[in-house]
Amino acid sequence: MGTAAVAIDEMYGSIGGRDTGSYRPTSELESLDDGSLVYEYIKGESRAFDVIFHRYRTRLLNFIYRTVGDRERAEDLVQEAFIRVHRHLARFDRTKKFSTWIYTIASNLAKNELRNRGRNPIVLYQALSADQDDEDRPLEFEDTTSRPDDLFRKRHVRELVESTVAQLPVHHRQVFVMRELEGRSYEEIADLTQCNLGTVKSRLNRARGAFAEIIEPALR
Repeated sequence: MGTAAVAIDEMYGSIGGRDTGSYRPTSELESLDDGSLVYEYIKGESRAFDVIFHRYRTRLLNFIYRTVGDRERAEDLVQEAFIRVHRHLARFDRTKKFSTWIYTIASNLAKNELRNRGRNPIVLYQALSADQDDEDRPLEFEDTTSRPDDLFRKRHVRELVESTVAQLPVHHRQVFVMRELEGRSYEEIADLTQCNLGTVKSRLNRARGAFAEIIEPALR
């Protein structure tokens, strides 16, 4: 049985059948889309959940960390997100987009965390590691081939961006991060925040305006 599925099954029990005995190369599973992986796991191919886990773990960790600003707490919330995914996977509607569903679970956990704290966090962004997928880092802040003075300037700009985003109201910060830092579409942001497109665009426009107003003096 797959390692991620084993760990979750040990805590909460299996939702699908055990391995059916037929072997499919891992590379073949990795080529499947999310909906097909869900189907395979429910049929009994436990390694399909491992593929889902590794496909989304880093993305969800970055997403939650950028929201709650606490690395260790973000790791706990990612684990909880996958436990909930596992628990409800059999009821997932495969006509829907899986990524939207799993990000909604993660977003709700992050919002609950902020609500439980009773205060707005100072959001610190995780350093962008070299092995992340391009889609996980739509904004590039560093180029290791640059000259030292260029690297210093880019790092300074990055820190400035991070501190500026941290000053935005939570509901503005959320859509700003999704659009400007993660490159998500308006439609996906609307699904994740459970807001209509008009509200998303309005919040994003206000977030951009506030961002520009805060950061402009430091760029002069």
